[in-house]
Amino acid sequence: MSYPPHIVVNEGGITDEEYAKVAEHLHDLPNIDATIDWERDNNYEGTLSAFIGSITSSEEGIPRENSDYYLANGYTWNDRVGTSGLEQQYEHVLRGRKEKVQYTTNNDGEVVGSEVVVEGQRGKDLILTVDMELQQQVDKIVEEELRTAINHPVNNNGYLEDAMAVVMNPQTGEILAMSAIRYDRENKEYVNNAYRTIYDAHAPGSAIKGATMLAGYQSGVIDIGTRLDDGGVIKIKGTKEKSSWKNLGDNISDLYALEQSSNVYMMRIAIKMAGATYRYNEPLYNFDYGAFGELRNYFKQFGLGVETGIDMPFEATGVTGSNGLPGNFLDLSFGQFDTYTTMQLAQYVSTIANGGYRIKPHLVKEIREPSTEDGKLGSVLKTMEPEVINRIEMDDKYIERVQEGFRLVFTQGTAQRLWKDVPYEVAGKTGTAENPQYKDGELVANTENLSLVGYSPEENPEVAFAVIVPKNGTGAGQYEINHKIGKRIIEAYYEGKSADEDNEEE
Repeated sequence: MSYPPHIVVNEGGITDEEYAKVAEHLHDLPNIDATIDWERDNNYEGTLSAFIGSITSSEEGIPRENSDYYLANGYTWNDRVGTSGLEQQYEHVLRGRKEKVQYTTNNDGEVVGSEVVVEGQRGKDLILTVDMELQQQVDKIVEEELRTAINHPVNNNGYLEDAMAVVMNPQTGEILAMSAIRYDRENKEYVNNAYRTIYDAHAPGSAIKGATMLAGYQSGVIDIGTRLDDGGVIKIKGTKEKSSWKNLGDNISDLYALEQSSNVYMMRIAIKMAGATYRYNEPLYNFDYGAFGELRNYFKQFGLGVETGIDMPFEATGVTGSNGLPGNFLDLSFGQFDTYTTMQLAQYVSTIANGGYRIKPHLVKEIREPSTEDGKLGSVLKTMEPEVINRIEMDDKYIERVQEGFRLVFTQGTAQRLWKDVPYEVAGKTGTAENPQYKDGELVANTENLSLVGYSPEENPEVAFAVIVPKNGTGAGQYEINHKIGKRIIEAYYEGKSADEDNEEE
């Protein structure tokens, strides 16, 4: 006859000696077994805890709303399971195997013998892709720069509260670091909310212009070297004027449009994709509303507006603007209509960096068997190979053209002034998006989202990053927190790489 075990939990300060005495006399305690409860230890003081996730207690047991699933898979009511993050995503891997004991009873129901029929085993081990030293550095960088911006008279408008960054290997999809710091204005404290990098979505502004340019090339409305007019403003009847950050000239090239972040060039691509005829302060004649879907389908190839596939139980895909007016289509072309997560932006720039392959980002590098020796890793059960979700449907020559434009952004374009003292090759795109704040339908403040995406080095890039800091104050003298974070991340990455190489030589 078999009996289900009961658990004596060490919540009352039971010593190892006391537990051993109870276990030693189990033969005198019919129908009772004793096992030790467990807790996860975090060796890095909460670093990345938001992604590691949570588990239930013995009292909570399996979630009642999913009890049928767990019970059907061999769980009992008081089993502890993951409820968020990697704990939930890899519950089937982290779950141990329970010891099963068969008890023999006599005719009076007394236990007269026992035999272990299934040996217990702890769960498998997960080896993460995260560089914990870099992760700690990125957390420190993001918090310090957010503190500086919060205390800056231009940036701190009463709405600024978040700064987010993702660092990944664009060739493999391995996540090297993720950080999101929030300023809790009510309690006046800075809180690590790393999960916001995959849950919170914001309009990134010009950072996505690489995708727009590639959509223009592949749809055939422009080609390499196409010159368009950015000598003025775009105005559709019934809407406000739209322009670039300055008059960039009436005959600019595609490369110059990326280098100097031309909004008007992107809008002219959008007008051509919609098959429309534009005249100042008149409606867009013959506008094809199907162009919304066409441009978004191009964006989706980079991971913008769709799930990135990261190995987490949930991720947001952003908000797709619902008001399909021609003016909003122009806003979509330069990143001021739909919203995206920091993780989506990191996957997008990685796709450009590696030559057009959208690779699934992942946090787990290996699954290993439990070790029989303390302090040592078990044998490798599974290695997570790079997984290509799709190859963007765009010619190599066009991808290379955008890569060249991204290089010019940092060497002589909108990022040059802030990055000229950085001794490493970096390519990418800056971004600013208007983000007006409303209360009860009334405009109460004008704010800006500051973003930055990039990769390094230019050839065979090994690191890509995305930064977004929403709801900054506007005006002259703004603290350029997106660049400050990006620069320090690249410096931290190369300093860590150099230290690793020195250690290998020793």
